[in-house]
Amino acid sequence: MSRTARLIIRGRVQAVGYRAWALDQATRLGLAGWVRNRADGTVEAVATGDDAAVERFIAACRSGPGLARVTAVDVSEADPGEGGGPGFEFRPTV
Repeated sequence: MSRTARLIIRGRVQAVGYRAWALDQATRLGLAGWVRNRADGTVEAVATGDDAAVERFIAACRSGPGLARVTAVDVSEADPGEGGGPGFEFRPTV
C-alpha cells in the first residue's frame, strides 16, 4: 500500500547536512518526494512510497545526521500529488 507523508522536522536541523542526508535516506528507501529548508528554521519533507518505507523514513528523520539535534517531527498525511514526480529532490527554501 502506498502512502504520502509530510514531515516538519524541528530542532537544530539547518546547516548540519540534514537535507542531503534526508535525500540519501529517501533514495535508499525508494521514495519519491522532496525536502527543503523553511525560513522558520525547520526542514520540511514530503515522501511518497510503500507504507513500510515511509515509516522507516519517518523513524530515521527522528534522529537525522550526526550533527543534527532533532527535537520533534510533526507528521501528517499529504495528497499523493504533493510528492512530485519520480525520485527525491531538493526544493527551494520557503
